[in-house]
Amino acid sequence: MSAPRGEFTSRFGFLMAASGSAVGLGNIWGFPTNAASNGGAAFLFTYLILAFALAYPALMAELIIGRHARANAVTALKSISSGRGSTMLAVFIGFSGIITVSLILSFYAIVSGWMMAFFLDPIARLIGLDGFSQWLTEDAVLRNSIFVVLFMMLTVVIISAGVKDGIEKWASRLMPSLVIILVLLIIYVLTLPGAMDGLRAYLVPDFSRIADPGLLVDAMGQAFFSLSLGVGTMLIYGSYIGKDENLPTVGSLVALLDVGIAVLAGMLILPAMYVALGNGVEIYDAAGGLIAGPRLIVSVLPALFNTMGFMGIFVALAFFSLMTIASLTSSISMLEVPVAYGVEYHGTERRTAAAVIGAAITLIALIIVFNFDLLFDLVVTYTTEKSQPLLGFAFCIFVGWIWSRNDILAEIKQGCSGAESGLFWRIWPFYVKFICPVAILVVYFQ
Repeated sequence: MSAPRGEFTSRFGFLMAASGSAVGLGNIWGFPTNAASNGGAAFLFTYLILAFALAYPALMAELIIGRHARANAVTALKSISSGRGSTMLAVFIGFSGIITVSLILSFYAIVSGWMMAFFLDPIARLIGLDGFSQWLTEDAVLRNSIFVVLFMMLTVVIISAGVKDGIEKWASRLMPSLVIILVLLIIYVLTLPGAMDGLRAYLVPDFSRIADPGLLVDAMGQAFFSLSLGVGTMLIYGSYIGKDENLPTVGSLVALLDVGIAVLAGMLILPAMYVALGNGVEIYDAAGGLIAGPRLIVSVLPALFNTMGFMGIFVALAFFSLMTIASLTSSISMLEVPVAYGVEYHGTERRTAAAVIGAAITLIALIIVFNFDLLFDLVVTYTTEKSQPLLGFAFCIFVGWIWSRNDILAEIKQGCSGAESGLFWRIWPFYVKFICPVAILVVYFQ
C-alpha cells in the first residue's frame, strides 16, 4: 500500500525546507507593497502580531497532524477522524488540497519561468547576445512555454531525489544563499539616492490606519497565507520531522524565519521602488497605488536596473537569482504534496510519481500560457482566494473539534515532555478551536 518514507535528518534541514516553502515570490513582491499601501510600519506592526497570534497556531495544526500520521494529507486527516462523516470530509479536504496546490503550482511555474528568463537576461547581455537578451525579456507564448517546462523539470529532479537527498539537500543550500543575496542587495540599494524615502514609507508608522478594517484584513491574509497554510505543504513537511523534535519550538522558528525574510524583503523592494522613481521609472498604477505583483518584478525593477549602467547588469543578476531561488524552494514543497500521496497511497515509485504528476501540472500550466488572459487570473483567484482559505478553515476544525485533545497532547509531548504545563498548551488549543476559524472566515468573506 505504501512505500518507505523519508525523514529530515536535522532540525536545520527541516527549517530550511519549511521556511523555503513559506518564502516565495509573494513574500518578496506582496508584503512590501502591502505595507507601503497600508500605513507603513502600522501594517508591519499589525502583521507581526497577527502572524504569531493567528498564523502560527494554524501552522502548528498542520505540523502536529503531519508528524502524528507520518503520511500524506488524505491519509493523515482520515487517521484523526472520529466517524464516517468526518472520514468522508477528510478524504474530500485531502483531495481538495492536492488539487488546489497542483493548480497553484501550475500558475506559479509560469511566473517562476519569467524569473528564470530574467535571470538569464543579464548573462546574455554580458556575453553580447543582445538578440537573445531581447527575446528573454519579451512576453511571448514560446518563451513562457519553454521556461515553464524548464522550471518544472528542475522541480521534478529535486523531488525525485527524495526528502534527504532532494528537498533537504537543496533547501539547505538555497535558503542560506537567498538570505545572503537579499542582505547584499539591501546594503547596495540603501546607498542609492532616493532609497531613504522608500525606507521611510516602509518603516515610519501611520498609526491612524491601525483601526482601518482594510489594513487588518490585508495583514491577516498576508500573515496566514505567507506560511503556505491550508493546502498540506506544512502537513507533509511535518510528517518528515523526527519524533524527538520539540514541535512548538520548530514551528516558532519557521514562523520567525518567514516573517524575518518578509520584513527584509520590504527593506529591499520599497527603497528600490523609490530609487526607480527618482530615476524616472513609474512606480504608481492608474489608481494611484504602488505597482505590485508580477508587473513590479518584470517591469519596474528591470527598468531601474537599466538606469544603473554596467553595474545594473550585476544587480539584475543577483536580484533574479534571488527570485529564482524563492520560486524553487516553494515549488518543491508544492509538488511534494501530490507526489507524497502517489508514493504512499498507491505505492508508486517516487521518480515515476514525480515525473507523471510534474508532467500533468506542466500541461495545465501550458494550457494557461496559451489562454493567459482567460485563465491566469481565474486560476489564481479560485485557488488562493476561494479554495485556500476554506482549506485552512477545515484544518483548524479537524484539530480543534474532531481530533481528540488527549491524542494531540500526547503527540506534542513526544518531543516536549512538559508540554501540558507550558504556555503553548495553555493558549494554542483555544486559539485553533475558536479564534483561527473565525479569523479565516473574516478574511474569506472580505
